[in-house]
Amino acid sequence: MRRYAVMSFAVTTLLLAGCSATEPAERTGAPTVSAPVPTTPATEPTQEPPAEPLDLTGPWQQTNSNSPDSYQRAVITENTISIDWVSDAEAMTAVYWVGTYVPPSEPGDAYTWDSQNDTTQTENALMASSDATKTFTYQDGVLSYELTAVGVTMTVQMQKQ
Repeated sequence: MRRYAVMSFAVTTLLLAGCSATEPAERTGAPTVSAPVPTTPATEPTQEPPAEPLDLTGPWQQTNSNSPDSYQRAVITENTISIDWVSDAEAMTAVYWVGTYVPPSEPGDAYTWDSQNDTTQTENALMASSDATKTFTYQDGVLSYELTAVGVTMTVQMQKQ
C-alpha cells in the first residue's frame, strides 16, 4: 500500500508539474524557469554636437533677377561682403557694395547685420551704392537686402553657391 501511495504521489506530481519537456509552459500553466538573460550595459544617448553659428562665408548669387544674364553676385569673407553687378551678355562686372561683415557669434537659423560701406572702394564706382550702411538678413537659406537704383527700390534675394 505504501508503494501505491508513493506511485500515486509521483504521478500526481508529474501531472501537476508537467511531465513533458517539449510541452510549452503556457499550455500547462506551470511557471517557467529560465536561465538569466545577460544584460548589456546601458548605452549613453547619442549626443548631438553643440550647435555652431551660421557660416555665411562664400559666394552668393541673386535668385530674383528679371534677367537670366544680368544679376548681382556677392562674396562674403570672414569680415567683408562685396557685391557686384554682373552682365553675362556684356561680359562685365561693376562694383555695387563693399562693406563690413560681422559673422554670427551665436547658433541660430536667422541672422541680421548692418554693413558699413567701405567708401574707399565704392566712391568712384559708377554703379555702387552711396548708402553709408546697408542691412543684410539671412533666413531660410536666403540672403536679402534692399537695393535702390534710379528711384526704384527692390529686395534682392541671394542663395549660396
